[in-house]
Amino acid sequence: MTHRHPFKPLAAALACALLAGCNLAPRYQAPELPVPETVAPPLAQGAASADAVPLADAGPMQWQDFVQEPRLRELVGMALANNRDLRQALLAVEKARAQYGVTQADRFPTVNASGGASRARTADDLTTPGRPNTTSQYSAQLGFASYEIDFFGRVRNLSDAALQEFFRVAENRRSVQLSLVAEVMNAWLTLDADARRLTLARETLRTRTQALNLTRRSFELGATSALALAQAQSSADTARVDAASFTSQVARDRNALALVVGAPVADALLPASVTAAAPTASVMAAGDKAPTLDAAAAPAAVLLAVPPDLPSSTLLQRPDLRAAEYALRGSYASIGAARAAFFPAITLTASVGTASNALSGLFDGGNGTWAFAPQLRLPIFDAGRNQANLRVAEVTRDQAVAQYEKTIQTAFREVADALAERATLDERLDAQASLIAATRRALELSDARFRLGADNYLTVLDAQRSLYTAQQGEIALQLAEQANRVTLYKVLGGRWAGAAGQAND
Repeated sequence: MTHRHPFKPLAAALACALLAGCNLAPRYQAPELPVPETVAPPLAQGAASADAVPLADAGPMQWQDFVQEPRLRELVGMALANNRDLRQALLAVEKARAQYGVTQADRFPTVNASGGASRARTADDLTTPGRPNTTSQYSAQLGFASYEIDFFGRVRNLSDAALQEFFRVAENRRSVQLSLVAEVMNAWLTLDADARRLTLARETLRTRTQALNLTRRSFELGATSALALAQAQSSADTARVDAASFTSQVARDRNALALVVGAPVADALLPASVTAAAPTASVMAAGDKAPTLDAAAAPAAVLLAVPPDLPSSTLLQRPDLRAAEYALRGSYASIGAARAAFFPAITLTASVGTASNALSGLFDGGNGTWAFAPQLRLPIFDAGRNQANLRVAEVTRDQAVAQYEKTIQTAFREVADALAERATLDERLDAQASLIAATRRALELSDARFRLGADNYLTVLDAQRSLYTAQQGEIALQLAEQANRVTLYKVLGGRWAGAAGQAND
């Protein structure tokens, strides 16, 4: 009598399990870009640098190369290490990785080893006379249960959908990191601008307080009217209100910077303008001279040069666009899994082992056991459940396409808007500088005319207000110029072109 090897059925089952079936998922096709081929609005042409490197050649750049200010660079590094939003994004990536591992494991059988032992005594009345009424049984088995042979790709597509979700979450983490770098830079630049506004307000308060004191002495000597004294007092009080307001704003900016960094920020890492703005309003009101600082000087914190005729395909490297594409790919895999539900499902249960009524004879010859139990499940009637699930998957795919296209359009607009803004910034800064020079000259002339008695003090006040407003406007424009660089860095997905010879400036 020929004995069949007990491991052959299990080997056959495993061979069937490794067979790859067909894949019912539709073939992925990337949608056409619903935007023009280049991001080059007419206004933006003048913003390009002649020696800018094409972004297609430049590739993704490190933020350390983009940030030129050493203190700001250190703060960005601190934020990447301490920010809680980024930490949550990193944990989300690890969670998605683990979930993909779970679905990937479903593609392989789970093989378990088991052993058992039992002893039982039967009542004397229920046993055959002369036979023992105590029995023992020992067994050892190796096998798997309810493993689905993936002939139609259902499990494979579920695993692929989980993989695409992992990729999507990873791109979301990149997007959070990119936004965090931009947020830190904007918070630092805003703090610098408000500190320079505060310095300007305190310097204005100092000069107006001196003018008020002179006007008061002139009034006491009868050389100035009460109206001029009241006007000088009003001008000084206005500057004092602004100084107090910007003092509060600088404090709030420091709190915002500490929050986005995720840790307290040392004074050494703050902009130089913050240190210069340290004297209190009461000290400045007394007429003391503020620390030397050019309130109109903006720090060269970041470097950016944008090439002309920026191709729209560059936007596809943005992490939010890549995340949207991975979500779209995952929806295709979900359709494949939904289609597979219409076809038969084959599951296998198989095991091999030994059994004996004595532990010493468990592995003796002839005590081998095996079991092989395939099962076929064919859907016949489910009240339209599978069809509805397939429709859900298809609509989800269509939604993902629409979301992908909308994300591209949004990215295109963000870049185009930033380029349009950048195209006029240099001209606006030049015009603002000319305006400041003109208003300063007007103030000098009106003050001279007032001292000669040829004009009233109201003309001097109007000139003072015009100069002060123009100087505040220049600070705002300088902040806008630096913030525009940060915006371009962000909306281009961290891809920027450095101009030749500027990287070490």
